[in-house]
Amino acid sequence: MTIEGKVIAITGASSGIGAATARLLAARGGKVILGARRAERLSLLVDEIVGAGGQAVHRATNVADRRELEEFVAFACRTYGRLDVFVANAGIGPISPIDDLNVDDWEAMIDVNLKGFLYGIAAALPVFRRQGFGHFVTVMSTAGLKLVPNQAVYAGTKNAVRTISEGLRLEAGKRLRVTGISPGFVKTDFPGSMTNPKIKAEIAAMMDEIAIAPDAIARAIAFAVEQPADVDVSDIVVRPTAQA
Repeated sequence: MTIEGKVIAITGASSGIGAATARLLAARGGKVILGARRAERLSLLVDEIVGAGGQAVHRATNVADRRELEEFVAFACRTYGRLDVFVANAGIGPISPIDDLNVDDWEAMIDVNLKGFLYGIAAALPVFRRQGFGHFVTVMSTAGLKLVPNQAVYAGTKNAVRTISEGLRLEAGKRLRVTGISPGFVKTDFPGSMTNPKIKAEIAAMMDEIAIAPDAIARAIAFAVEQPADVDVSDIVVRPTAQA
Protein backbone atom coordinates (compact mmCIF):
# COMPACT_ATOMS: atom_id res chain seq x y z
CA MET A 1 0.00 0.00 0.00
CA THR A 2 1.99 2.94 -1.28
CA ILE A 3 1.90 6.05 -3.45
CA GLU A 4 5.68 6.21 -3.67
CA GLY A 5 6.83 6.50 -7.27
CA LYS A 6 3.36 6.54 -8.84
CA VAL A 7 2.84 8.93 -11.75
CA ILE A 8 -0.39 10.84 -11.16
CA ALA A 9 -2.04 13.36 -13.49
CA ILE A 10 -4.53 15.75 -11.87
CA THR A 11 -6.91 18.10 -13.67
CA GLY A 12 -8.39 21.15 -11.97
CA ALA A 13 -5.19 21.25 -9.95
CA SER A 14 -4.72 25.00 -9.53
CA SER A 15 -6.84 25.32 -6.36
CA GLY A 16 -9.20 23.59 -3.95
CA ILE A 17 -9.41 19.80 -4.04
CA GLY A 18 -6.99 19.48 -6.94
CA ALA A 19 -4.26 21.51 -5.28
CA ALA A 20 -4.74 19.74 -1.94
CA THR A 21 -4.53 16.38 -3.69
CA ALA A 22 -1.36 17.38 -5.51
CA ARG A 23 0.31 18.44 -2.28
CA LEU A 24 -0.64 15.28 -0.41
CA LEU A 25 0.22 12.79 -3.13
CA ALA A 26 3.54 14.50 -3.82
CA ALA A 27 4.35 14.51 -0.09
CA ARG A 28 3.75 10.75 -0.09
CA GLY A 29 6.17 10.19 -2.94
CA GLY A 30 3.96 10.52 -5.99
CA LYS A 31 5.14 12.21 -9.18
CA VAL A 32 2.37 14.66 -10.00
CA ILE A 33 1.47 16.30 -13.28
CA LEU A 34 -0.82 19.26 -12.73
CA GLY A 35 -3.30 20.59 -15.25
CA ALA A 36 -5.69 23.56 -15.14
CA ARG A 37 -6.43 26.70 -17.11
CA ARG A 38 -4.64 29.04 -14.66
CA ALA A 39 -1.01 28.38 -15.53
CA GLU A 40 0.37 30.94 -13.10
CA ARG A 41 -1.25 29.20 -10.13
CA LEU A 42 0.03 25.85 -11.34
CA SER A 43 3.54 27.23 -11.57
CA LEU A 44 3.41 28.50 -7.99
CA LEU A 45 2.08 25.16 -6.76
CA VAL A 46 4.81 23.23 -8.58
CA ASP A 47 7.44 25.51 -7.01
CA GLU A 48 5.90 24.85 -3.59
CA ILE A 49 5.90 21.07 -4.06
CA VAL A 50 9.42 20.93 -5.47
CA GLY A 51 10.64 23.23 -2.70
CA ALA A 52 9.28 20.74 -0.17
CA GLY A 53 11.21 17.90 -1.82
CA GLY A 54 8.45 16.54 -4.07
CA GLN A 55 8.27 15.92 -7.80
CA ALA A 56 5.84 17.95 -9.88
CA VAL A 57 5.41 19.51 -13.31
CA HIS A 58 2.52 21.38 -14.87
CA ARG A 59 0.85 22.11 -18.19
CA ALA A 60 -1.94 24.60 -18.84
CA THR A 61 -4.97 22.51 -19.79
CA ASN A 62 -8.63 23.23 -20.55
CA VAL A 63 -10.51 19.96 -20.10
CA ALA A 64 -13.27 21.18 -22.42
CA ASP A 65 -10.75 20.92 -25.25
CA ARG A 66 -10.14 17.30 -26.24
CA ARG A 67 -6.81 18.04 -27.89
CA GLU A 68 -5.48 19.80 -24.79
CA LEU A 69 -6.32 16.77 -22.63
CA GLU A 70 -4.60 14.48 -25.11
CA GLU A 71 -1.53 16.71 -24.95
CA PHE A 72 -1.71 16.77 -21.14
CA VAL A 73 -1.63 12.98 -20.92
CA ALA A 74 1.12 12.78 -23.55
CA PHE A 75 3.13 15.33 -21.56
CA ALA A 76 2.80 13.20 -18.43
CA CYS A 77 4.02 10.12 -20.28
CA ARG A 78 6.94 11.97 -21.86
CA THR A 79 7.97 13.44 -18.55
CA TYR A 80 7.84 10.31 -16.37
CA GLY A 81 7.66 7.45 -18.86
CA ARG A 82 4.21 6.17 -17.91
CA LEU A 83 0.92 7.11 -16.24
CA ASP A 84 -0.37 5.27 -13.18
CA VAL A 85 -3.34 7.39 -12.14
CA PHE A 86 -5.58 9.94 -13.87
CA VAL A 87 -7.47 12.14 -11.40
CA ALA A 88 -10.37 13.89 -13.15
CA ASN A 89 -11.08 16.73 -10.74
CA ALA A 90 -11.92 19.72 -12.96
CA GLY A 91 -15.49 20.88 -12.61
CA ILE A 92 -17.73 23.93 -12.46
CA GLY A 93 -21.12 24.58 -10.88
CA PRO A 94 -22.97 27.70 -12.09
CA ILE A 95 -26.21 26.44 -10.54
CA SER A 96 -29.53 28.26 -10.91
CA PRO A 97 -33.27 27.55 -11.18
CA ILE A 98 -34.23 25.95 -14.48
CA ASP A 99 -36.67 28.84 -14.99
CA ASP A 100 -33.69 31.21 -15.31
CA LEU A 101 -32.93 29.46 -18.63
CA ASN A 102 -29.19 30.01 -18.24
CA VAL A 103 -28.47 27.87 -21.27
CA ASP A 104 -24.89 29.11 -21.55
CA ASP A 105 -24.25 27.87 -18.00
CA TRP A 106 -25.87 24.53 -18.82
CA GLU A 107 -23.61 24.11 -21.81
CA ALA A 108 -20.54 25.10 -19.81
CA MET A 109 -21.30 22.44 -17.18
CA ILE A 110 -21.81 19.82 -19.87
CA ASP A 111 -18.56 20.86 -21.57
CA VAL A 112 -16.42 20.78 -18.41
CA ASN A 113 -18.10 18.30 -16.08
CA LEU A 114 -19.24 15.70 -18.59
CA LYS A 115 -17.38 16.12 -21.86
CA GLY A 116 -14.17 16.98 -20.02
CA PHE A 117 -14.51 13.73 -18.07
CA LEU A 118 -15.06 11.77 -21.29
CA TYR A 119 -12.12 13.46 -22.98
CA GLY A 120 -9.96 12.37 -20.04
CA ILE A 121 -11.03 8.77 -20.53
CA ALA A 122 -10.34 9.03 -24.27
CA ALA A 123 -6.84 10.37 -23.56
CA ALA A 124 -5.80 8.06 -20.73
CA LEU A 125 -7.53 4.76 -21.49
CA PRO A 126 -5.36 3.87 -24.51
CA VAL A 127 -2.27 4.55 -22.39
CA PHE A 128 -3.57 2.32 -19.61
CA ARG A 129 -4.42 -0.46 -22.06
CA ARG A 130 -0.93 -0.36 -23.61
CA GLN A 131 0.70 -0.42 -20.19
CA GLY A 132 -1.57 -3.14 -18.83
CA PHE A 133 -2.39 -1.07 -15.72
CA GLY A 134 -3.93 2.23 -14.69
CA HIS A 135 -6.36 3.90 -12.32
CA PHE A 136 -9.12 6.42 -13.04
CA VAL A 137 -10.11 8.55 -10.04
CA THR A 138 -13.01 10.92 -10.69
CA VAL A 139 -14.23 13.65 -8.36
CA MET A 140 -18.02 13.68 -8.56
CA SER A 141 -20.41 15.27 -6.02
CA THR A 142 -23.03 14.42 -3.44
CA ALA A 143 -25.29 16.52 -5.70
CA GLY A 144 -25.46 13.40 -7.81
CA LEU A 145 -26.71 11.40 -4.82
CA LYS A 146 -29.27 13.80 -3.39
CA LEU A 147 -31.05 16.18 -5.71
CA VAL A 148 -31.89 19.64 -4.35
CA PRO A 149 -33.54 22.65 -6.00
CA ASN A 150 -31.47 24.80 -8.38
CA GLN A 151 -28.95 22.03 -9.06
CA ALA A 152 -30.80 19.95 -11.65
CA VAL A 153 -28.38 20.44 -14.55
CA TYR A 154 -25.28 20.32 -12.34
CA ALA A 155 -26.52 17.13 -10.68
CA GLY A 156 -27.40 15.77 -14.10
CA THR A 157 -23.80 16.12 -15.28
CA LYS A 158 -22.53 14.47 -12.09
CA ASN A 159 -25.01 11.61 -12.38
CA ALA A 160 -24.00 11.08 -15.98
CA VAL A 161 -20.37 10.91 -14.88
CA ARG A 162 -21.32 8.44 -12.13
CA THR A 163 -23.13 6.19 -14.60
CA ILE A 164 -20.34 6.27 -17.18
CA SER A 165 -17.71 5.69 -14.50
CA GLU A 166 -19.53 2.58 -13.30
CA GLY A 167 -19.83 1.37 -16.88
CA LEU A 168 -16.11 1.92 -17.32
CA ARG A 169 -15.41 -0.07 -14.17
CA LEU A 170 -17.49 -2.97 -15.45
CA GLU A 171 -15.64 -2.94 -18.78
CA ALA A 172 -12.19 -2.22 -17.37
CA GLY A 173 -11.13 -5.79 -16.66
CA LYS A 174 -8.84 -7.01 -13.92
CA ARG A 175 -5.92 -4.67 -14.63
CA LEU A 176 -7.60 -1.26 -14.50
CA ARG A 177 -9.15 0.39 -11.45
CA VAL A 178 -11.97 2.94 -11.39
CA THR A 179 -12.83 5.07 -8.35
CA GLY A 180 -15.50 7.72 -7.81
CA ILE A 181 -15.10 10.30 -5.03
CA SER A 182 -18.23 12.24 -4.04
CA PRO A 183 -17.52 15.33 -1.91
CA GLY A 184 -20.18 17.26 -0.06
CA PHE A 185 -19.61 20.91 0.91
CA VAL A 186 -15.90 21.66 0.67
CA LYS A 187 -14.14 25.00 1.15
CA THR A 188 -13.21 25.79 -2.45
CA ASP A 189 -13.85 28.54 -4.99
CA PHE A 190 -16.83 26.53 -6.31
CA PRO A 191 -19.21 29.54 -6.00
CA GLY A 192 -16.92 31.52 -8.29
CA SER A 193 -18.53 30.11 -11.43
CA MET A 194 -22.09 30.91 -10.32
CA THR A 195 -23.91 33.63 -12.25
CA ASN A 196 -27.03 33.88 -10.05
CA PRO A 197 -26.08 36.40 -7.30
CA LYS A 198 -28.63 35.19 -4.77
CA ILE A 199 -27.70 31.53 -5.05
CA LYS A 200 -24.01 32.39 -5.12
CA ALA A 201 -24.37 34.24 -1.81
CA GLU A 202 -26.39 31.39 -0.27
CA ILE A 203 -23.84 28.75 -1.25
CA ALA A 204 -20.94 30.88 -0.04
CA ALA A 205 -22.67 31.38 3.32
CA MET A 206 -23.34 27.66 3.66
CA MET A 207 -19.71 26.92 2.86
CA ASP A 208 -18.61 29.30 5.60
CA GLU A 209 -20.94 27.55 8.03
CA ILE A 210 -20.36 23.82 7.42
CA ALA A 211 -17.80 23.16 4.68
CA ILE A 212 -14.80 20.92 5.32
CA ALA A 213 -11.24 21.45 4.11
CA PRO A 214 -10.13 20.16 0.68
CA ASP A 215 -7.56 18.03 2.52
CA ALA A 216 -10.39 15.69 3.55
CA ILE A 217 -11.07 14.83 -0.09
CA ALA A 218 -7.36 14.58 -0.83
CA ARG A 219 -7.01 11.96 1.90
CA ALA A 220 -9.87 9.94 0.38
CA ILE A 221 -8.18 10.05 -3.01
CA ALA A 222 -4.87 9.00 -1.46
CA PHE A 223 -6.60 6.06 0.25
CA ALA A 224 -7.93 4.79 -3.07
CA VAL A 225 -4.64 5.33 -4.91
CA GLU A 226 -2.45 3.60 -2.33
CA GLN A 227 -4.36 0.29 -2.38
CA PRO A 228 -2.70 -2.81 -3.89
CA ALA A 229 -3.31 -3.38 -7.59
CA ASP A 230 -5.90 -6.08 -6.92
CA VAL A 231 -8.03 -3.78 -4.71
CA ASP A 232 -10.45 -1.37 -6.34
CA VAL A 233 -12.10 1.20 -4.07
CA SER A 234 -15.11 1.95 -6.24
CA ASP A 235 -16.97 4.72 -4.38
CA ILE A 236 -16.20 7.06 -1.51
CA VAL A 237 -18.57 9.72 -0.15
CA VAL A 238 -17.04 12.44 2.03
CA ARG A 239 -19.28 15.15 3.44
CA PRO A 240 -19.39 17.44 6.48
CA THR A 241 -20.87 15.86 9.56
CA ALA A 242 -23.34 18.77 9.62
CA GLN A 243 -24.52 18.28 6.04
CA ALA A 244 -27.98 16.76 5.72
